[in-house]
Amino acid sequence: MKSNFRYLLIAVVSASLALTSCDDDDDNGPSQNIVQLAQANTNLSTLEDALERFPDIVTTLSGSEFTVFAPSNSALEELLEAVGQSSLNDIPDDVLREILEYHVVSGSTRSNELSNGNVTTVGGEAIAVTTSGGVKLNGSTSVTTADVSASNGVVHIIDKVLVPPSIQPIIGTVVAPAYFNKQFTTLIAAVKAASPSILTTLLSSEEKTLFAPTNDAFTAAGITTLPNQSTLNAVLAYHVMGSMVTSSAIPTGSSEAETLGGNIYLSKNTSGVFINGTSKVTKTDIQATNGVVHVIDRVLIPPSETIAEIATRLSTASQPQFTQLVAALARTQGEGANDLLAAAASSTSNLTVFAPTDAAFQELYAALGVTSINEIPLNTLVAVLKHHIVGGRLFSSDLTTGSVETLNGNVSVNVTANPPTVTGSSGASNVANLQASLLNIHATNGVIHVIDKVLLPQ
Repeated sequence: MKSNFRYLLIAVVSASLALTSCDDDDDNGPSQNIVQLAQANTNLSTLEDALERFPDIVTTLSGSEFTVFAPSNSALEELLEAVGQSSLNDIPDDVLREILEYHVVSGSTRSNELSNGNVTTVGGEAIAVTTSGGVKLNGSTSVTTADVSASNGVVHIIDKVLVPPSIQPIIGTVVAPAYFNKQFTTLIAAVKAASPSILTTLLSSEEKTLFAPTNDAFTAAGITTLPNQSTLNAVLAYHVMGSMVTSSAIPTGSSEAETLGGNIYLSKNTSGVFINGTSKVTKTDIQATNGVVHVIDRVLIPPSETIAEIATRLSTASQPQFTQLVAALARTQGEGANDLLAAAASSTSNLTVFAPTDAAFQELYAALGVTSINEIPLNTLVAVLKHHIVGGRLFSSDLTTGSVETLNGNVSVNVTANPPTVTGSSGASNVANLQASLLNIHATNGVIHVIDKVLLPQ
């Protein structure tokens, strides 16, 4: 039945486009077919274009009658401005369909038959009608041309788009730029699938900052299907700050900011603004009534493991990436200030680790003439491990060409090399490549960058 409503929507509105008054009726009623009438009135051409987006409603039907409140071109342009879009083609199909259907009422009702109260649309939502001083809908929309007759109903042209009550609370908020744009349908689906408290927070009047990931940003983060609700809640909260922060308020260099789901780490340089090293802000300062929106190109995933836990996870039989590093850290256990395993596992640490792979350690063993980590003197091992640890979080977007201070001397970073490199203080021959696909592994207590050679102190 609803499909029939949609088919008749194009029929009735099309009739209204050509007719400018109700005087067209003769004894047999309007004679032109719906599509012919649709093409004749330029004041409703934008609405006609919108309806043509939906192949299922372009077939002309006869039979049941409908009343259509048809927004003019200027009314639809005003809606686009209100939702921050440049074209109706930017709006997702399901949102546009819901808006269009909110303008259709079953049965043919002329203006003199309208009375104060509510009429129900084919979508089941109510439109409030008042008739004092002319017909007004929902308090602010005026009927500018009434009683345009069609063969299967009547059209009233209106000066503002009617927004369904289910959509109205979103207009103007930080949710609106994503809700009304096709590039963010995954984000909106995630918000709908999350706990209701997430949407309530986003729509609340308190000022906030939303980092809005595009559809491509979900793909870039490896999210092709939405996770369970608890995970969604954590991820979405990690994109919302409880205050309004414009791009000009983000300091140059490295900074830390609190979100509703934990801290994020911002890097602002000549290349732009980055979050947690991998997410770039691609559009800034989209203003809303309750805050500001910045668009990002990769979903932010809140960390859930310490550096030690990540290294251990990547040391399993199926992922033997850091078995030697984990073994090396384990040898320092119980060594007081030199207990590097405890530092890597501590929730209060704030570290950057240049993490050599197993292959890098095997290369070191060959150079030293040993067969395992246990054959390296403990004090030497501690000195080497400390040469890989920086006291503070340095994401790849924070790195610049020059010296970086570790817990044991300086290493040299060259970000202009391809790939970027880190050189140990032992000499120019001790150069490790940063592994592009394994940068910015975010931990609760720091960040890991994978390298292909063990760095040796002087």
